[in-house]
Amino acid sequence: MRVKTWKIWWKAVRFHFTSASFMPGILGGMIAWTTDEKFLPGYFLLVILGLVLNHMALNMTDDYYDFRHLVDVFATNGKNPYTGGSGLLSSGLIQPRKMRDVFILFYIIAIGIGVFLGITRGAFIILLLVIGFFCAFFYTAPPIRFGYRGFGEMAQLLCFGPGIGVGAYYVQAQRISWEAFWGTLPFGIMLFSMITINEIPDYFEDRKGGKLNLVARFGREAGVWLFIISLFSAYGAIVAGAILGRIPVLGLISLLTLPIAYKTISILRAYYREPIKMAPANLGMICTHNFTAILLILAYFIEGFKSGALIASFLPLIVLIILYIPIARLIGKTLFSKKAEKIQGVVIQT
Repeated sequence: MRVKTWKIWWKAVRFHFTSASFMPGILGGMIAWTTDEKFLPGYFLLVILGLVLNHMALNMTDDYYDFRHLVDVFATNGKNPYTGGSGLLSSGLIQPRKMRDVFILFYIIAIGIGVFLGITRGAFIILLLVIGFFCAFFYTAPPIRFGYRGFGEMAQLLCFGPGIGVGAYYVQAQRISWEAFWGTLPFGIMLFSMITINEIPDYFEDRKGGKLNLVARFGREAGVWLFIISLFSAYGAIVAGAILGRIPVLGLISLLTLPIAYKTISILRAYYREPIKMAPANLGMICTHNFTAILLILAYFIEGFKSGALIASFLPLIVLIILYIPIARLIGKTLFSKKAEKIQGVVIQT
């Protein structure tokens, strides 16, 4: 019974989405070492813990309020496994009150970490904490619910890119940095792309539930073009950062994910009206975001490697590996599952 309960809550926190938080956090800390040769391991680990807890709380908050507003109970053209909520509330496997208690606890711990960092590392962290909590909680929570009003995508771009990156950098270096901004800006833009592509299969459910995000407001065709433009803008930010000297030239290795991005766009354009068949495109966007982030982190690791400071050089990389193992296992399991083969069989024919 304990294993089963653990699996249910693991599904509830949707850990595979937390990479959108911990990757810019890891990179922000690495940039502090690369550009300033400043790195405090204890503070770094506290930042990552707070980010992961906050993101898991955000995932459950979205589930809770989408359930209350009936967004996740409308089913039209089948369920895309990479979009929507966990489905645990509508299935009755977790009671709404219990989920609310858990995400409130996670928020309390994350806020406590943020307040401690604000006291010890500067009031600027408190400002970022307030903005981050606002964006996380009120994305779906009333009375603001800005995710229902077409502002959610841009807010998440700013928070889950430069917001986290600059904050993680500031904890280490005690200053604001354009390097940290440019280095993590592609993460935020790609998260914008990920949110957009995830909204396309949920188009009818979101409209029925009154969740008027950008895709629900302007239609799936507009969503496809918004996705394409934003995705290539992320790569453009990487190139611009390298040209401006804000990103190491070695960071251009992250462009190696362009073929995955191109394939994702091809699948999306062919199947954006069919939620199940476009599932590989949603998975492709997850891979594009994650692998681009990993390659950028690797570039900064190589750039800032110092043989006399192994902790500063290797700790962020070790944390990345530990946190990404369950996500990699999920992606691998999905790619090689029989169900995925059936879905991808349709795509291969295109």
